[in-house]
Amino acid sequence: MDVLSLGIFVVDVLGRPIDRFPEKGKLELFDQLEIHGGGCANNTAIALSRLGVSVGAMGKIGNDHFGDLVLQTLTENRVDTAGIQRDVNANTSFTFVAIASDGERSFCHYIGANGELGEDDLNWDIIKTAKILHIAGALVMPKFDGQPMANVLQKAKTLGITTSLDTAWDATGKWLETLEPCLPFVDIFLPSLTEAEHLAGTSDLRGISKFLRNYGISTIGIKMGERGSYVSTPEEELFVPAYSVDVVDATGAGDAYVAGFLAGMVKEWDLKTTAELASATGAACVTAIGTTAGIQNLEETMKICKGSTVS
Repeated sequence: MDVLSLGIFVVDVLGRPIDRFPEKGKLELFDQLEIHGGGCANNTAIALSRLGVSVGAMGKIGNDHFGDLVLQTLTENRVDTAGIQRDVNANTSFTFVAIASDGERSFCHYIGANGELGEDDLNWDIIKTAKILHIAGALVMPKFDGQPMANVLQKAKTLGITTSLDTAWDATGKWLETLEPCLPFVDIFLPSLTEAEHLAGTSDLRGISKFLRNYGISTIGIKMGERGSYVSTPEEELFVPAYSVDVVDATGAGDAYVAGFLAGMVKEWDLKTTAELASATGAACVTAIGTTAGIQNLEETMKICKGSTVS
């Protein structure tokens, strides 16, 4: 397979519009409710498949109805689920996403089975078949974060597999303390600007890039939402604006960007075209409610690059 997406799998329940939470004991109404498979590894895998990339998924879900939903959604999107394990002692991870009128989101999250994934759970027979190992959701997998994840990335590199990493928000506040063991074994790193700032201790894009490059990371993409992205390698740097689309729901846009970027890497496109595909995939994502509903095939996604003005 081209990419193995290893990490967190979540069921997202999305409510919209929710511009304020009720006081204790009170009730607020909202107009739209949807249930979707979510989580960084899930979203990236599905988006990659839509873009025509051969992709597998690896992680833990519960032995429950939400777990059934995750598996069904992955299978329907032609994602190989041989690497998904079911945990009988923990429920499938769950997030309630409150979407405001302007598309911004607030989250209530239950870690569940994602918190039980450990280094010993991984199937190396599957990992060895991947050209790229993408770890999605670093900093929210307590048994896998830190040295265990570093061990896996290091082993993958020794097998000649390209390694890719995407982070989530670190509610523990440890950030670099947790992630630092992993960074020397990462080829492609695609954090959000806020996450990168916490790791590098600066908001300067070139400063962040230099900080990360010192660990040996060759390709860095910093996601900045509606401000686009900053991408750099040792040879070049560039800024790719976000494409202007009607924003319905920004949930999953960062994962979609990652999928577009990895698709470009698989196809061995140049950095500019790869980053443009990433930006277009992120733009497609925000046009529909849910993390993957707006993602289309490669041809339709590339039309966003060619036909859209940039914001």
